[in-house]
Amino acid sequence: MRDHTKLKAFELADEVVLLVYGLTARFPKEELYGLTSQIRRAAISVPSNIVEGCARDSQADYLRFLHMAFGSLRELHYQLSLAKRLDFLSNENLLIIEPKVTETEKVLNGLIQALKKG
Repeated sequence: MRDHTKLKAFELADEVVLLVYGLTARFPKEELYGLTSQIRRAAISVPSNIVEGCARDSQADYLRFLHMAFGSLRELHYQLSLAKRLDFLSNENLLIIEPKVTETEKVLNGLIQALKKG
């Protein structure tokens, strides 16, 4: 079993979740079960899938969960863009979270590519 706490990708994904919760707390209340919920779900899915993948025995399962985490990150990226266009998220707040999401994508993708090579 792998230790997820030693992965930079997990550390970054965890930071993204905390940022997401802080930023979405300011979203309109009528979005609580809409975009707020979707953004939070996508964000939580990233570190959760990393943790679950680390608990799997096979390399193939580990990679499959890392791919799911990466897909959730891409989903989050879109949802944050949508929130900005709907004026739920300010430019200032987008500039806080977007670089962290992008960095997480790069680190997670690097981990995936390294594992695929061998």
